[in-house]
Amino acid sequence: MSVEQIEKSIEYTFKNKDLLKTAFTHTSYAYENKVESNEKLEFLGDSILEFVSSKYIYETYKNLKEGEMTKVRATVVCESSLYKIAKLHDFSDFLYLGKSEIKTGGYKRPAILADSVEAVIAAIFLDGGLEPAKKFIIENLKEEIEIATKHVGDKDYKTVLQEKLQIHGEVKIEYVTLREEGPDHDKTFEAEVKCDGKVLAVGKGKSKKLAQMEAARKALENIK
Repeated sequence: MSVEQIEKSIEYTFKNKDLLKTAFTHTSYAYENKVESNEKLEFLGDSILEFVSSKYIYETYKNLKEGEMTKVRATVVCESSLYKIAKLHDFSDFLYLGKSEIKTGGYKRPAILADSVEAVIAAIFLDGGLEPAKKFIIENLKEEIEIATKHVGDKDYKTVLQEKLQIHGEVKIEYVTLREEGPDHDKTFEAEVKCDGKVLAVGKGKSKKLAQMEAARKALENIK
């Protein structure tokens, strides 16, 4: 895919095309070719994404309480939502990956694609300021945000799992963090949920809480 195709898809034309290339440069490619990776852009993009989405939720959904706004933001500012954005704009066609990542199917990895979205957000911001970055974020997330606000009052997966497991009496439910990976600004956690010592499911997330929530969601699917 050409630079022009990507720009047309994201509806932003870069003055500095190198910024866009850096946004798609994975650490594996950067290491092999001695160029800058998208890690720093990803760090900045993460903060811009959180700020813009928070402001949008605050201004658009005035009936939501603080805890509900936090829940909506956590639902949409996550790997799965960013992965959908990357798929929508065919970011995989423009990624620069190292040989090892190419061999292991890096073009399809949700984490790599989600990270590229954050890096592109930062690249747009650095190239054209907050307004075009905001436009890209809102255009791509407003539908997900709308859906999330409709379900904000729903019980979370951990609560539903607890109620389902304890329907016939008390059981011991525990969540164990198995591992954490990645740099401090972009850690991924893996957690398992156990009932009376038996492992029900394992989940991953950008925080311990999100990893536990994903484990609970998978456990509910298994129980069904």
